Amino acid sequence: MFVVQGPCGCELRISGLIRPGWEHVAVSTSRRCPNWEEMCFVKDLFWDEEECVMQLHPPHSQYVNNSRYCLHLWRPTHRDIPMPPPGFVGVVGLGPSEAAMWFARMSATAS
Repeated sequence: MFVVQGPCGCELRISGLIRPGWEHVAVSTSRRCPNWEEMCFVKDLFWDEEECVMQLHPPHSQYVNNSRYCLHLWRPTHRDIPMPPPGFVGVVGLGPSEAAMWFARMSATAS
């Protein structure tokens, strides 16, 4: 386990493990769960920017919660992670500001 200064000014406690069939990184802070920017920062420390890793929301019956403020990144080593087409997530090619204006126009037209 080691500690790094995160991109949002919070110290991040990080541990990384390779387990049979999986690469795993746990990320925690002392007062809150890591945010999206911090998880992206850690993802880029351990994996290439073009590699897909995931956070999982398992069935409730399989939850393990040993630390209130810890999130995990996972990558299987023997297969690719299936991903939806980018267009299922949002409008490809639009940044956040452009997308906000586009969605505002669409909402105004629908009213």
